[in-house]
Amino acid sequence: MTLRNRLILSVLALIALVGLIIGVVSSLALNGFLLARLDAQLKTATDRSLMSIDGPRPDSPSSGSTGSSGDPAFVGGPGQAAGTLGGFSLGGVVDRAAIVDSAGVLQQLTTEQLDTLSSLTATDQPQTVNLGGSLGDYRVAFDRSESGNGIVVGLPLADVTATVTQLVIVTVLVTIGGLVVAALLGTVLIRLALRPLDRVVATATRVTRLQLDRGDVALAERVPDADTDPRTEVGRVGASLNKLLGHVASALTSRQASENKVRQFVADASHELRTPLASIRGYAELTRRGDFDLPPDVTHSLGRIESEATRMTSLVEDLLLLARLDEGPSIEKAPVDLTRVLVDAVSDAHVAAGDHEWVLDLPEEPIEVSGDGPRLYQVVSNLLANARVHTPAGTEVTVALASGVDASGVPSAIITVSDDGPGIDPVLVETLFERFVRGDVSRFRQAGSTSTGLGLAIVRAVVDAHGGGVEVESRPGATAFRITLPKRAVGAAAR
Repeated sequence: MTLRNRLILSVLALIALVGLIIGVVSSLALNGFLLARLDAQLKTATDRSLMSIDGPRPDSPSSGSTGSSGDPAFVGGPGQAAGTLGGFSLGGVVDRAAIVDSAGVLQQLTTEQLDTLSSLTATDQPQTVNLGGSLGDYRVAFDRSESGNGIVVGLPLADVTATVTQLVIVTVLVTIGGLVVAALLGTVLIRLALRPLDRVVATATRVTRLQLDRGDVALAERVPDADTDPRTEVGRVGASLNKLLGHVASALTSRQASENKVRQFVADASHELRTPLASIRGYAELTRRGDFDLPPDVTHSLGRIESEATRMTSLVEDLLLLARLDEGPSIEKAPVDLTRVLVDAVSDAHVAAGDHEWVLDLPEEPIEVSGDGPRLYQVVSNLLANARVHTPAGTEVTVALASGVDASGVPSAIITVSDDGPGIDPVLVETLFERFVRGDVSRFRQAGSTSTGLGLAIVRAVVDAHGGGVEVESRPGATAFRITLPKRAVGAAAR
């Protein structure tokens, strides 16, 4: 659950709790107040009833206290309200009782209702009793003589119950309305209050989308100054994030400066090494082919010097190419027929490794991209060399070309180089395109291979310079390198 939702629910829960407490306390207070007032009215009704009876409190019903039918006529005396209950209590038993209806007529209580009244303890304090039926709850009081006989008087609790119930209903409705209003206003207010936090989150989100792992990164993202007030919690978070981003920017700048120095050194060293290596190879070849007899061991040594100088020259050329690509894409843009590139690369691979099975899968129509033909040939050649070096004899290597779209939906040419070799160790897959990474751990490696671990790094650098992408999937028996290059737009001019 989000912080915004938790805050809103917390506020609503507090309001509901306060409404519940107010409702309970108000209902109890009102109920107590109304009961006290009803008890006072009951005392008045009792006194009024005693005044209606001839003489002192009766030990037995007298002619002045009963009607012609033996009803307790005192309950219908002057000033008695409709619904007033009156009866005689003789020896603790209520044997006759009636209630004044709205027309002033006495309505006799049933035997069950008389038994209910008789079951009460005849105390001087008012008591609540439920008479059932349409009468409901009554508040009754006894007035006894020394002999224990006397009268019982009661008033209905219907008005008290209705008033308290109405208060409860009003409190519930007001609380619900308050919750609705609080939810709406709280959502708006909390949303406004959390806007600074949203801006901090937006800054952090934009930073997560930056490619910070390589290249010259200008980390200019910062939390706005308005959201870095140290007097607020969000401000402290924003200020801390700005400090963190500043440290990260400094670290990235230092890293890039160090990488630039290393790359410049590699570029300078590679450039400077080309001349002496060419001289070593030339003098070795000149000596070996000279018009004089040399011992066999010397001839062999000169041949080794020449081959090692050639290998060293290839390594220097690769390093120099990577250094140039690091400085910025220096790729020529011209129409390139990928069908011709793949045919030439597979033909050369077949000559270099006849013990492998080379399969070429091409579409019926040529596919063109805008790029550097020799560099794209080098990309495919490096992938084929990688398959040749790291798979055993008899491995089938398939090179396929097809049209498709990249992850952004741009029409692209897709080159796939797959083999059924032993596969690549999953540990190496993540770093496979980094420099000087070799697949010796899980892939078969031919004895005497001169791999330097730069081939796949060149593949990625050249493909990136063309605006494409390269990925690899591998498992035992199935390894596939997939290159995606933007297709050349129809009618695009060469640059």
